[in-house]
Amino acid sequence: MSKSLIERIIRADVRAQSVYAVPDASGLVKLDAMENPYTLSPALREELGQRLAAVALNRYPVPSYVHLKQQICRHLGVPTGFDVMLGNGSDELISILSLACTQPGAKVLAPEPGFVMYQISARLAGLEYVGVPLRPDFTLDLVALLAAITEHRPAITYLAYPNNPTGTLYEAADIEAILQVVGDTGIVVLDEAYQPFAQESFMSRLPEFDNLVVMRTVSKLGLAGIRLGYMAANAALLQEFDKVRPPYNINVLTQAAAEFILDHSVELERQAGALRMARAALAGALAEFDSVEVFPSAANFLLIRLANADKVFVGLLQRGVLVKNAGKMHPLLQNCLRVTVSTPEENAIFLAALKETVQVAI
Repeated sequence: MSKSLIERIIRADVRAQSVYAVPDASGLVKLDAMENPYTLSPALREELGQRLAAVALNRYPVPSYVHLKQQICRHLGVPTGFDVMLGNGSDELISILSLACTQPGAKVLAPEPGFVMYQISARLAGLEYVGVPLRPDFTLDLVALLAAITEHRPAITYLAYPNNPTGTLYEAADIEAILQVVGDTGIVVLDEAYQPFAQESFMSRLPEFDNLVVMRTVSKLGLAGIRLGYMAANAALLQEFDKVRPPYNINVLTQAAAEFILDHSVELERQAGALRMARAALAGALAEFDSVEVFPSAANFLLIRLANADKVFVGLLQRGVLVKNAGKMHPLLQNCLRVTVSTPEENAIFLAALKETVQVAI
């Protein structure tokens, strides 16, 4: 295909953008993507297989997804009188929000470093993106954030609660202040993807704030493979967002799997509890390294800083362990690695590999 054809039909900003890269983790201990390492029990897997085998693959989904939404509301703490909208992961919900709010001069604002899809989705939709740096300790710079909101009046303000890639859980009082300052000039999207590990949420407070949207995913619960996100907000907002949603955006296998597993949500809660305990144990073990700084995390991962992080990343990879090299994501993340909390066995493999690597690289 000729270069001139590409230049004529593809937007310049798209041509300049890199593809979102996902590294091959074949044969590695995979600690780079904040996945739940646990699978369902053999009995539940067999029962799930029977449920999926009965799905009518020749039919489109029923686009209202009434039963699945009812289960999400019942099992996952959505307040009475509020509904949810479903997405093919949180990524699609972020795209829907961007498309729905695209107006001339509209802006999206978020603390940085944060989830990169806020920025990517905003720019692809033609929205201006404003990033507000966190403090060096990755806590929220409330004064700077409120000043930026007052100056830019963003249509969408994103707050990851807790934040990716830092694991920081912002103060509830700070979020309340942001909601008040934004007022009726925009919406505040609280991204609670890691809520099972933080055990803090604004979901129950939706009735207090007409401009609040609470967005979550079942990925971190242990269902990353089915790609299902959901968000709750007041009915008037959801009605407008739903006009942008593709009519069959959740496939029948995802729907059936989610409905089945939500009926067994106690299993997911047990796994989340085990990972919270493993997080504390892993943070304690990492704190014993003289050369490693461990940042507080309310998520299912830990952010660490150490000298020569690039060399340590390569050394871990050579020893069969894949983590996330966060150093190039934002200047505040220099020499930082992000490590998914996993099973005791995989955490031990990581710690052993880190010990060997640090002795060589630092």
